[in-house]
Amino acid sequence: MEKFLKKSSWTDIIVSLLFVLFGIMLMARPETIMSMISILLGAICVVIGVLKGIDYFASGKSDNYSLAIAIVAIITGIIIMFCADIILSVFRIIIAIWIIYSGIMNLQTTIVWKDYQSRLWLLTLLLAIAMIIAGVYILANNGAMLQIVGGIVATYGILDILESFIFIKKIDHYLD
Repeated sequence: MEKFLKKSSWTDIIVSLLFVLFGIMLMARPETIMSMISILLGAICVVIGVLKGIDYFASGKSDNYSLAIAIVAIITGIIIMFCADIILSVFRIIIAIWIIYSGIMNLQTTIVWKDYQSRLWLLTLLLAIAMIIAGVYILANNGAMLQIVGGIVATYGILDILESFIFIKKIDHYLD
């Protein structure tokens, strides 16, 4: 059992290292990585659509559902491959506007906290301003959101590696 657990932990470490590498690449070259992912996902959708189309014609054109899936998958794949930048930009703008809106709403909360003479008003004010600045930064910088996601992915990988090393070191204690 101990050998299996240690081997499993080393597999987790390798996967976590891949997460760290992906996160670093996403922080360093977000547009390039997203382009590669978009092309890959789009190609997969097109291949699925073509296979469903072949399946439709091979089944004697009796399954209209397969034809519908084939058409939708091919169109979706083409859109993903050629319009990924537009999709990502719209998503980034929506997220940025939401963050700015939340910051403004928190500013209103700050006024309430100050009226009640709470000590939390200053902290709420600073966090609200930070949210508004973060929203504006994401709105102004195309790769900002992807860089943040990359940082989160890399941090997750590092924490998972540390956890796995602690587990490997303490496994004898856990099995007793």
